Amino acid sequence: MIELVVCDMAGTTIDDHGLVYDALADAVIETGATLTDSDVQQWMGTDKVAALTALIGLGGVPADDDLVSHAFARFRTLLHASYVDRPPVALPGVEAALRELASRGIAIALSTGFSDDVALPLLASLGWTVGHSDDDLLDAVITTSDVAAGRPAPYLIHHAMEKTGTLSTRAVLAAGDTAVDLFAAENAGVIGVGVLTGGLSRAELMQYPHRYILDSVADIPRLPETLPSGQPV
Repeated sequence: MIELVVCDMAGTTIDDHGLVYDALADAVIETGATLTDSDVQQWMGTDKVAALTALIGLGGVPADDDLVSHAFARFRTLLHASYVDRPPVALPGVEAALRELASRGIAIALSTGFSDDVALPLLASLGWTVGHSDDDLLDAVITTSDVAAGRPAPYLIHHAMEKTGTLSTRAVLAAGDTAVDLFAAENAGVIGVGVLTGGLSRAELMQYPHRYILDSVADIPRLPETLPSGQPV
């Protein structure tokens, strides 16, 4: 049986209305770089500093450290303003699903391509807290501030295992809405689950390593790996 479920944030558990990618694109364009939708899609789910560095370079502008630092500051400013105007919300059924999994003794972690200063206020705005009381939804939150590299590296998932005391990769399921979520799950040696609540279709997600493609994280409690032994699917 699964002991730990690790979920991505924006597009997987949280509906941020696509604002993170709008802010990312605007921050890149402000540097004078050109940008296509396919460029942005390629970097969905990755560490945002790495994404900015790559996208600025792809757009024909030398991505030196000062420019990337400025672009990241602009990204944070733009995203914060967008979130004030249109606050993110939990995707339908997600919180109930995570609480159901927790009731079965499964640890719940969120991982993200955001740094702490973006991710933690976002979770606070939803009232999602980390701890061990009945009111707490999460056992751990892992951001790019915690690891040497974001997705598709396995470190976000492995650090979630470390934080929750999960010893076996065979007992871990990782869910996300992007290609790099699924590559990270493969690299971590865990069960990869793609969800359709982000920007990619079922046909697109099927191209990447996975065990399941689900409509939503809300469907995870029905997977046989999450059910107590002997309970029917």
